[in-house]
Amino acid sequence: MRTLLDLVLPVACAGCGTVGVGWCADCAAALTLGPVRVWPRADPGVPCWALGRYAGPGRRAVLAAKEHGRRDLAAPLGVALAGGLARLRTRDRALVLIPAPSRAAAARRRGGDPVVRAALAAARSLPDSRVVPLMRMWWGVRDSVGLTPRERQHNLGGRIGAAPCRGGAVGISANADVVLVDDVLTTGATASESVRVLAGIGVSVCAVLVVCAA
Repeated sequence: MRTLLDLVLPVACAGCGTVGVGWCADCAAALTLGPVRVWPRADPGVPCWALGRYAGPGRRAVLAAKEHGRRDLAAPLGVALAGGLARLRTRDRALVLIPAPSRAAAARRRGGDPVVRAALAAARSLPDSRVVPLMRMWWGVRDSVGLTPRERQHNLGGRIGAAPCRGGAVGISANADVVLVDDVLTTGATASESVRVLAGIGVSVCAVLVVCAA
């Protein structure tokens, strides 16, 4: 079926449009230069890192995964995240990746959450790593596009929570490196609220890592 679809609609690189490959080597290389430290307006209280700026191949890949159904990008974006995580993680410690939450309606429209898919691909590329999808975005959150930093914080305040855990236990070792993973960091409102909620259930986030920072 994939071959037939390629004959009708040839696959093209999400980063540069090169026909015949979903993600070319040059665009992949553009996400290996980081991670670089970033300082969002809404400070989550932990170091924030990005593989690159919200421009060029990284931006186009994120948009393709989120808005154009490019599920095939989960693997290369996961590999790129794994490269950044390998540089950031503490040696000999387990690594726990917590995907940042997204609106349920958006996830349904996209056929699943692209951040979760990329996080799972990253964990498969790293030893002693796992994904714990703890975060949930409750009803009432608006699309953040076009909102000011203050409006974004108000939009998310009290509307991000942790999923119920069996027996009330999260099951994350106190010695693990816990990293919040997302595709884009804009104002930091989602990261700040997520880190606050996780701290409230006893999960200490050591860093935030995103594909792109605006």
